[in-house]
Amino acid sequence: MKNPIKTENPRSDARIRSGFTLIEVLTVIAIISILMTAGAIGLGNISAGKGTSSGIATCESLFDEARVIAVSKRCKARVMVKVDDPADTDYLQRVVVVHEEIDSTGNPVANSWVLSSRGYIMPKGVFFSQKYSKDANGNALDTFTLTGSKTDFNGEYIYYEFNAEGISSDPGASFVIAAGARGKGQEPKTTSGERDFAGFVIWRNGRTSTYRNPGQIPGVDAHPVNTTF
Repeated sequence: MKNPIKTENPRSDARIRSGFTLIEVLTVIAIISILMTAGAIGLGNISAGKGTSSGIATCESLFDEARVIAVSKRCKARVMVKVDDPADTDYLQRVVVVHEEIDSTGNPVANSWVLSSRGYIMPKGVFFSQKYSKDANGNALDTFTLTGSKTDFNGEYIYYEFNAEGISSDPGASFVIAAGARGKGQEPKTTSGERDFAGFVIWRNGRTSTYRNPGQIPGVDAHPVNTTF
């Protein structure tokens, strides 16, 4: 009697070999989740970096504008950042250039200031840093209350000033901005461990020197995530 020959179903084996175990499926899902999270963080950092780069470049041009106005009109000119009320939508984001009013004889009128333009609003999620923007001695910058202009522009501002010769009144002062988030009526907070800061120093002749990386900004090295700046 011949021994019976066992036969196998090749299609059944193929189905068994092509399947995945539960552990393998969960592993793949976990890897995809990690990659998606890393991608989202990376895109956020890229966006924040573009915002600070754009903001700092525009603000440097505003300092050049203020210096040119001061020299051409033979009067004082200022670059100012609005720090009036955290409830305002333009808090720590509106930057304006003003100069002393010039009378009919061509002389500046003391304590009377005129807006030179509509100013500039920093990109979404980018704010001026009161904490790290200091004078040459590390002290808080002077403030000034703008009145008599357009209502939307009135309020308290931190300012940087040039005299009629285009000389900075506070050489060595720093101008620092950072990427973050701000709840209504609150101070902005950092949102990334990268501490995406940018800034520059204003020298006596009105020229600026940009910080090459956040570590060059005094105090930023020790700045933790999710705190005000």
